[in-house]
Amino acid sequence: MARIVVGSVYFLRLDPVRWAERQPFPPIGTLYAAGTLRAAAHEVHFFDAMIAGAVGEWDAILMRVRPDIAVLFDDNFNYLSKMCLSAMREAALAMVARARNVGAKVAICSADASDHPDLYLKAGAAAVIVGEGEATLRELAGRWAAGDSDLSSIKGIAWCNAETGVARTPRRESLRDLDSLPPPTWDLVDMDAYRGIWRGHHGFFALNLVTSRGCPYLCNWCAKPIWGQSYAVRSPAAVAAELAQLVAIAAPDYVWFMDDIMGLKPRWWRAFADALDALGVKVPFKCLSRADLVLREGAVADLKRAGCDIVWLGAESGSQKILDAMDKGLTTGEIAEATARLKWAGIRVGHFLQFGYPGESIKDIVRTLAMLRATKPDELGISVSYPLPGTLFYERVQSQLRDKRNWTVSSDMAMLYRGPFTTSFYRHLHVYVHRDFRLRRALSQLRSVLVGQATLGRAHLRAFAFVLYCGLAIPFSWMQLQLLRLMPHPSNRTAP
Repeated sequence: MARIVVGSVYFLRLDPVRWAERQPFPPIGTLYAAGTLRAAAHEVHFFDAMIAGAVGEWDAILMRVRPDIAVLFDDNFNYLSKMCLSAMREAALAMVARARNVGAKVAICSADASDHPDLYLKAGAAAVIVGEGEATLRELAGRWAAGDSDLSSIKGIAWCNAETGVARTPRRESLRDLDSLPPPTWDLVDMDAYRGIWRGHHGFFALNLVTSRGCPYLCNWCAKPIWGQSYAVRSPAAVAAELAQLVAIAAPDYVWFMDDIMGLKPRWWRAFADALDALGVKVPFKCLSRADLVLREGAVADLKRAGCDIVWLGAESGSQKILDAMDKGLTTGEIAEATARLKWAGIRVGHFLQFGYPGESIKDIVRTLAMLRATKPDELGISVSYPLPGTLFYERVQSQLRDKRNWTVSSDMAMLYRGPFTTSFYRHLHVYVHRDFRLRRALSQLRSVLVGQATLGRAHLRAFAFVLYCGLAIPFSWMQLQLLRLMPHPSNRTAP
């Protein structure tokens, strides 16, 4: 069998805001790929870009191992990977070239490579795995290990053909039985490094798991280059057993379920809570889901019993007009009710918001602010509409795209098309909304002291200082927004 180095390609240190947060999670998608290769009896080595200092550390493992095959397998459960950040693309292309230079055959599987295989083939990759990767990777590695370089019969592959340029085989069908996959290679993870970062900066240690793959909903801005429109789910018993194993080997204090959407299958959360009860395992966790799923009968109680700490909802907008334009399939009323039910049960709520969708007006933005003030989520994430290949949104705005097609890092916030307002407006809106959100949270803290629900402490003094600051900053910030919304779009396509 072959000697293989499997590496992730998202370098946390290349994304300054995310690095400052110090919340690294092992690249679980990469660990699934490593587990697949190990189950096929290959000698597997692991490179973890998430905690690596620089691309140069990839060189070190290449020189030490001298692999026959180098596999770059992105963690496709990491939502930042789907954004195809240009800083990560440059790092991945450099990794491909360096692996090729030491004589390894190179394969890559990532959202960006699926969309732009030519870039990675030109850099030196012998094969780009398009779509879900494990089955294709297993077949590809076996073929290469046997000395066979003919890729034409392997589904889900793009490669360089001397006659036609980039050649492709038909896409491989997505895996339905996720429980049949070999487990992630948790033993290859430097748990001490992760534990040190988490406990040193946050006082607890968090790890990640997944319960499903894909999303069947039709939000027209959501890119799905890996799993397409398919959705597959693991059995609750298998997920509970893996969590119990992870507790035994690494003792995390907290877990992030990284699914695009958790709990889609009816009564899945109930069966999961039952399985955890049977094993005697309970670890607080966060997950991503939808308001309509949370509103199913018994769902909130099941989440609470399973140990859920926070549910992040894709609220997107407080304007029904914008939600309908996105094909979100939700109402603002459902978002408000789901938020209220979760909070009443003692489960925190996060709202993802997306500004800058075509047709958005100041009135729509004000409606979103009103939704936040009414529903009072505990956490907030803000982005602007991001056109990615393969989406209906991308097709609609393709003629308006600028020369810059990807953000450099996740905090870029650049408008990549001629949106309702300019990049300067949306970057300042990001600041304004967060400031308004923090002001109302500070006021809530102070109110708890006034009504005798809390004792005055340093946190309340900081909240009071922030309220005083916002008394001047927020009105001024709103005036800045009004001026920025009048700014014309730059005529230069390269400008944001």
